[in-house]
Amino acid sequence: MPKTHVETTINGEPQEFLCEPSESLLAALRDGLGLTGTKEGCTTGDCGACSVMLDGRLVPSCMVLAPEAIGRSIETIEGVAQGDSLHPLQQKFLEHAALQCGVCTPGFIVAAKALLERNPDPSEEETRYWLAGNLCRCTGYDKIIRAVLDAAAEMREATA
Repeated sequence: MPKTHVETTINGEPQEFLCEPSESLLAALRDGLGLTGTKEGCTTGDCGACSVMLDGRLVPSCMVLAPEAIGRSIETIEGVAQGDSLHPLQQKFLEHAALQCGVCTPGFIVAAKALLERNPDPSEEETRYWLAGNLCRCTGYDKIIRAVLDAAAEMREATA
């Protein structure tokens, strides 16, 4: 079967790649484009490790076919920082020790960023609900929730 030519935008930059029609977006990002920040966890859409934004919508990239990215916009963990400056979420994850092995961290940060773009002042309950699709086996969730809420407060102060 011939490969599919995909033209898309990833982290604000135009990208082109070839993929098998049945290849996942996760595989294309990691193997085809070298964007290895997005992690493979379960390959069934249950753990959140491979979360990316697709046209502004949070999706598990293991459940999206790479050819579905044609003409669309993708944001991965590699697009969260601004050059050498960490995003406040990334900084707060470090400050709160909200990461250990790192497999879940990119998915949590992408998901948390999506939450804060929708609601810059989420409650703890809303934050827990929003991040419920992301699983962590190392840290537990309290440090992660504290990091997200602290980042939200800092981001609100910066825009005030």
